[in-house]
Amino acid sequence: MCITVFVWQAHPEYPFLLLLNRDEYHNRHICGFTCSSFLLNIAVERPTKPVAWWEGGEILGGKDEVAGGTWLACSREGRVAFLTNVLELHTLPEAKSRGDLPIRYLESKKTPKEFAEGLVKEAHEYNGFNLVMVDLLSKTMIYISNRPKGETVVVHEVHPGIHVLSNAKLDSPWPKAQRLELNFKQLMGTYGKGDIPVKDMVHKLMRNTVKADENELPHICSLDWEFNLSSIFVEVDTPLGRYGTRSTIALTVRATGKVSCYEVYLEGDMWKEQTTDYLINKLK
Repeated sequence: MCITVFVWQAHPEYPFLLLLNRDEYHNRHICGFTCSSFLLNIAVERPTKPVAWWEGGEILGGKDEVAGGTWLACSREGRVAFLTNVLELHTLPEAKSRGDLPIRYLESKKTPKEFAEGLVKEAHEYNGFNLVMVDLLSKTMIYISNRPKGETVVVHEVHPGIHVLSNAKLDSPWPKAQRLELNFKQLMGTYGKGDIPVKDMVHKLMRNTVKADENELPHICSLDWEFNLSSIFVEVDTPLGRYGTRSTIALTVRATGKVSCYEVYLEGDMWKEQTTDYLINKLK
């Protein structure tokens, strides 16, 4: 599970700025559970590597060590892709890995819209996903989702402004998403039009542990599970170990073409941090 808030083409210094929390098991066991029960429907919870340059040095992102995909990655060519899962009661064990989708886009020569339109034909082969693809050079951002089941696959261009994506459709009014959007807007207002202290934003926004009231939950699966996932920063003890936020990424792109990826991540019992900077090739 993940939650992300981002501002797109609505700040004079930062054409794109994103904050994202990734949740998984702290002990990185290759095991897990679906939202329907702590004890039934055991699924695979895949360990991941922190953000780094992939082989070849053109793609920067975290990496699923089992399936080989990612939840967020960017490239020197000015392309970015990020992904969240859709919260659903039943999943397909034979489904394709959703983590492959961001990498497939980054490695393709297609525009975000062309890639999304091609993906429509095979979207049913994946469990529920939300995928956002960005081309910074053409100032294009496209969103695609294959849920709810049975409905037409959603593909549309994301308009400039502030958006939040959790485990439902883009800008769905879930309590944690609304809370994050409101806090993000307020904090951005205090910073004004100049430099934004990203580390300060991560600390103030992405560590929030406030949970929703029961009547605000989506009631898709176990209320206990939904309640534990209803905070921006997740921490919950389960029969399979502690589950929760293990990584926070802040990705900023300046108008000059400078990209900065700041990550705070859990390694063992220690929180660590790192920053990777680079220039988009055609904007150097």
